[in-house]
Order: sequence, then structure tokens, then C-alpha cells
Amino acid sequence: MSSEPASDRIALVTGASRGLGFALAEELGATGWHVVAVARTVGGLEELDDRIKARGGSATLAPMDIAEDDAMRHLCRSIHDRWGQAGLWVHAAIHAAPLAPTGHLDAKDFDVSVRVNATATARLIPMVEPLLNANGAASALFFDDPRAGQKFFGAYGASKAAQIALARSWQAETIHTGPRVLIETPAPMPTAVRARFFPGEDRDGSHLTPCAQEARRIIAAL
Repeated sequence: MSSEPASDRIALVTGASRGLGFALAEELGATGWHVVAVARTVGGLEELDDRIKARGGSATLAPMDIAEDDAMRHLCRSIHDRWGQAGLWVHAAIHAAPLAPTGHLDAKDFDVSVRVNATATARLIPMVEPLLNANGAASALFFDDPRAGQKFFGAYGASKAAQIALARSWQAETIHTGPRVLIETPAPMPTAVRARFFPGEDRDGSHLTPCAQEARRIIAAL
């Protein structure tokens, strides 16, 4: 880093190594935010860092599992110690369990879905909220994917719905005090998660929006 970023322009992006999280982190880094990028995939984070630097931005890479409480607690403490606050939290991390009939759900897949999509979110909100409150004008951004009740989406749909229920409760609780909690429903995009759900889909079809384009739209809406 050539210079220390402004403390009110710190963006924590969980799930930053691929898909929409990657695109949002890259766009934020190119528009004046210092991105603290969290993901398990080191290669994806390194590619993100290269792209952000190529566009004149800066990032801190945090290769870790969001479901590891001690690691995330240490990261949030490090953000506090270095900058004292964060201006934005983008929560794009998700576990996409294989599609399966509800009567044949794999117990391990279901447990991981709940641990990553719901439990980790429930534990991260109390960790991140003090950083956002210290900013005074911060936002948290979640992404809805309303698959609950659709056939074969039992594990993903239930755990994703639980995540968004947590976000909506937090949103209602903080409407007068902050932080501002936003919930977006992104357009269909050619992501690895979508490919897992719809393996035969034309990924170059006009019905899919490029992740970078959707990231620019979402950031403009912020």
C-alpha cells in the first residue's frame, strides 16, 4: 500500500473470492474504498488483490472461514485496532449445497448450509455491528435469493431464508439508530453457485447479467 486509506472508507467483504462478492470487492477497491477481503480461496483473493491494485486501489486479504468464530473475532478486532471503524460490510459468503429431494437431504450438507449461511451470519452481526456503529453512517449489505419452498432447494433455501430473516430483524431494529441494513435481490448472474444449481444453463445467455455489471448497479444504489 502506498498510503493509509481513510478510516471511514473501509469495506469488509465476506465471500470476496468469486462471483458477486469478487465483483463488488473489485469495484469498491476501484472507487476509493480499502477492501478487507475475506474468503477461504487464497487464489481467488490473490487475483482480486491484483485486479484492485491494477485499478489503483488497495486491499487487505483475510483468507479464513467465516464460520470460524475465533478467526473472525480476531479480524474484527484487527480492523478496530487499525482503523477504529468500518463504513461498509458486504456479506456475500454462501454455501450452496447440492440440490436434493427433501426426503433425501444429506445431513452433512444440511449442517454445513446452516453453519455457514445462518449460524455464521448470526455470530458475525454482533462482531461487525460495533465497527459500523463507530463510523456513524455505515451500511451492511445482504443478498436475498428467495429459493425457500422451491423443490430440491431444501438445504439452501431454508438456510438462506434464515440468513435473510436475521438481516431483516437487524434492519428493523436499527432503522432509527443505524447502521443502515440493505437487502438486495441481485439479477441472475453466471456465477459458480448458479452453475451448481442449473448445470445445463447457457451461461452466455442474455438472461444472465455479468457480475461486474450487477456490482456497479448495486454500488450505485448505495
